[in-house]
Amino acid sequence: MEQSHSQTDGRHLRSQQTRQKLLEAARQIFLEEGFQKTTISQIIKRANTGYGTAYVHFSGKDDFLIVLMEDVMAAFYAIAELPFFPQTREEAHEMILHQTTTFLNLAVSERKMLQLFSEAMGAFPTVQQKWEEIREQFVQRIAQDICHAQRQGLARAEVNPELVARGWFYSHEMYLWDIAKNKNQATLDEIASTLVAIYTGGLYEPPPASFG
Repeated sequence: MEQSHSQTDGRHLRSQQTRQKLLEAARQIFLEEGFQKTTISQIIKRANTGYGTAYVHFSGKDDFLIVLMEDVMAAFYAIAELPFFPQTREEAHEMILHQTTTFLNLAVSERKMLQLFSEAMGAFPTVQQKWEEIREQFVQRIAQDICHAQRQGLARAEVNPELVARGWFYSHEMYLWDIAKNKNQATLDEIASTLVAIYTGGLYEPPPASFG
């Protein structure tokens, strides 16, 4: 029984190693050739595996890219998951500015992968669908932070957290693709400070003064 269990673990480990080899080969070929020109044959040859083995793990080149997209966007999502428990509006502003600046800088470092994602989304509905799922994950996480700020009396209570979160992420998404395509017309610090000024100026607007 112990020997059988050991054999199962060994097969699982080899399977995971093969999958990782295929993913790394796919990433290299995608970056070298672009999404459209990349073929499964190129990936398999670079990974030094067989066709049957490759298709055990991935159904097609879009499947390779979807997994790579999940890996890359996990790093972006880690920024959204940074602890957010501000005590004052000023502290909320600083924390949001840090998150936004970090997000935009990561977009620069992942520019080539983002270009691949953009190219693939126009060709494969499966990739577009995965991006929409990732977007919703961000929206829901941001909405949680807004709800916390509302409970603390820092953010306006009358606004819908999910609607605000959706608009906030869409603005980030727009600049994400601008950065990927080298279309941004301002520095990252200017973009971040402007986005945050507009966002916090509306959501974290101090209550009106009381007269009389």
